[in-house]
Amino acid sequence: MATKDPLSSEALFEHVQDQKFLHIPRGLAPEGSDGHVYIPQPFNLDTPIWEMKSDNAMLNGMFKPFELEFTKFMLLELVAAVIIAVFFIGLATKIRYGGLPKGRFWNLLEVMFLFIRDDVATPAMGAEAAKRFLPFLLTMFFFVLGCNLLGMVPWLGSPTGALAVTGALALITFGVVVGAGIQELGFVGFLKAQVPHMDLPKPLAVLLIPMIFLIELLGLFIKHTVLAIRLLANMVAGHIVLAVIIAFIFVTQQTFVFWGVMPVSILGATALSLLELFVAFLQAYVFVFLASLFIGTAVHPH
Repeated sequence: MATKDPLSSEALFEHVQDQKFLHIPRGLAPEGSDGHVYIPQPFNLDTPIWEMKSDNAMLNGMFKPFELEFTKFMLLELVAAVIIAVFFIGLATKIRYGGLPKGRFWNLLEVMFLFIRDDVATPAMGAEAAKRFLPFLLTMFFFVLGCNLLGMVPWLGSPTGALAVTGALALITFGVVVGAGIQELGFVGFLKAQVPHMDLPKPLAVLLIPMIFLIELLGLFIKHTVLAIRLLANMVAGHIVLAVIIAFIFVTQQTFVFWGVMPVSILGATALSLLELFVAFLQAYVFVFLASLFIGTAVHPH
């Protein structure tokens, strides 16, 4: 069976794209599977529900058909959600019945919980609002962190390396921000709060205020779009670079430089993996920190 060039764009992006199969080591894969184990599909539709048809071949390649398929990233998101539920139901049960969360693991969960509450949510929106939105912020933090850490496991991939995932997280955050602002100020009050108070002459105010309102409204959408793109770009970039470093081993395996390239690639991949581990925590923190600021700005406008 012909093998792909490990440094080709197709091979590299396959590691960060969503697929209907899981990558596993070829030595453990069934014969003839090429390292792919396909995920059972609960919705076996003969034809897609929606499929873009265009004369432009590039456009057709950019948009996948809507097929209700169950993919690798969906499976990993489900795994992350189950792990989070198990851990925090266990922690909540201990606290509910008066038990102390003893042990390094339980203390680690409690430290992260207190960090998000006391050092992220409360300074951004005040103690009262932080108490209301803490469940949302904690869910976002641990879900993003869980997806990022699953991407550290070889052959799995990170769901936060897909725009559909980061876009959905940003869209949910946008809904919470707008909903919080409307709940606090009312619909009209929330719209009026988008324009900061300015002492302007009436003729100048008539000209500038509509322009500022449109700019601020556009900025509200841009901020949440950037929230999705930032997380996506950081996770994809790290995995692509890691795949390139490892691919050098396979490219040089038939040449005399293999024994020089192989240890350097392994050391480089190890160092980059440690950096990626830091980035996994950092990006979860940045996402929740910015979400807290956006919510705080909505409920406490200038």
